Amino acid sequence: MAPERFANERFVALVSRLNISLMVIDEAHCISEWGHNFRPDYLKLAALTKALAVPSILALTATATPKVSTDICRNFSIAEADFIQTGFYRPNLTLLFTPTKDRDQVLQQQIRAGEPGPAIVYVTLQQTAVQVATMLDEAGYPARAYHAGLKDELRREVQDWFMDSESAIVVATIAFGMGIDKSNIRYVYHYNLPKSLENYAQEIGRAGRDGQPSTCILLGNADDLVTLENFVYGDTPEENSIDDFVDFILEQNEYFSCAVYELSNRFDIRPLVVKTLLTYLELEGVIKSTGPFYAAYKFKALKTSAEILARFDAERQHFLRSLFSCAIKKKVWFTLDLEDAEAKTGSPRKRIVTALDFLEQSGDLMLEVTGARLGFRRLQNDQVDVDNLKVKLGQRFRLREQSDLNRLQLVLDLVNTTDCKTGFLLGYFGEKMERGCDHCQTCLHETSVSISMENQKKLELDDHLIEQVRQLRSDHPQALTSVRQVSRFLCGLSSPRLIRQKLTRHALFGRAEGSSFVQVMEWVTANA
Repeated sequence: MAPERFANERFVALVSRLNISLMVIDEAHCISEWGHNFRPDYLKLAALTKALAVPSILALTATATPKVSTDICRNFSIAEADFIQTGFYRPNLTLLFTPTKDRDQVLQQQIRAGEPGPAIVYVTLQQTAVQVATMLDEAGYPARAYHAGLKDELRREVQDWFMDSESAIVVATIAFGMGIDKSNIRYVYHYNLPKSLENYAQEIGRAGRDGQPSTCILLGNADDLVTLENFVYGDTPEENSIDDFVDFILEQNEYFSCAVYELSNRFDIRPLVVKTLLTYLELEGVIKSTGPFYAAYKFKALKTSAEILARFDAERQHFLRSLFSCAIKKKVWFTLDLEDAEAKTGSPRKRIVTALDFLEQSGDLMLEVTGARLGFRRLQNDQVDVDNLKVKLGQRFRLREQSDLNRLQLVLDLVNTTDCKTGFLLGYFGEKMERGCDHCQTCLHETSVSISMENQKKLELDDHLIEQVRQLRSDHPQALTSVRQVSRFLCGLSSPRLIRQKLTRHALFGRAEGSSFVQVMEWVTANA
């Protein structure tokens, strides 16, 4: 299951009743905030293994740098002797780099020139996946798009089609890959630049798992840099938003709860970043998670209360009668406020949830839950240096932002290096090659290519826009208060507040799309 599943109160209750002998954590690099795909829920797995008293843990990853490997071992208390690195070198993969402005034409040429075989074309944006798949399909190639925006049923259909075919081409965002273990993928194309060397290694690693020769071709060029940079800038929260967020948390009672999306809308911070902030506050010893839960339960009786109660002893019958008396009946469904039920039954929440789950599994009732919330306990409020905490959190996010930008620069360094490409990639993951690989762009062709940040599209904004933006800021002061908020708006980067005020539908939204975020910020600072 996904680590986010542990945000489900009923699932946690179920797992806590099991005797778990082994926990296997795939994509373990996600536990490290310095990894390429940090997810806060992964970071909580270390504490979870202790709470569940799991005796054995196996952490797996194919894309961990030495620093990230150290992070994984430290978090899960893995001894140095129990760290095993099998090696990143894939001698059957030919790595070619042909950055081009004519991607559609070159992609078709490469497909036409290659031997038939299953292929993945990786793109950055969902709309690009659809466009490229349509282009290939119209050119006579068996291509379909795959991205996170598709309905689950359609995604499964595309995945099954790809797995069963000997010539299928899937044009996909990074959403495609988890659970894909097709051994005979012959080609992996990068239509756009990958956002990190970890992403690149993970994506080319899906080719040639049968050990047979496979080819990986990168077509991405400087036009991709702005989009990838903007993803990074779009996730960094405003300093005043961080400050307000911290103040809000410190104003709560000792025990409190919150909903991620409520906080996201309140402070104009993306949901994943809200989770990250809460995780950082836990790591700083400001709050401690008391576990996720649902605010309300809803059930529909499938048997009469007499039939349900008849199976239990007197004490459990009394408890269930008391619990059922707390439920409010609508037309068919009963609603149950768990805080109210705790007070009226005198029973702990865990017993109530366990009882409802048991009754559902026994076929006595149908259960639904609503209002997912996260529970916390505030710690040592009087001892917190609030100003220092705010500065520290702001620095942490700026450091993450710079780290992600550095990862993007390393992708450029890989493309631009005149040394062995395979050796450069392996060196990043802490592995050395004594000589050239003889199967990369440099070793095979001795040709060099170049991509740089300077190749980006230059900012072109007219004077008329200044008055339009100033008026818009006057009309929407909360959504467009800061320079960064206005810059996000102009670059076409959504935020909870922009969405809520319907500004993502405004004619000016994305007016500077394709321009450097830094340049847009400079323009806004000087003009708007």
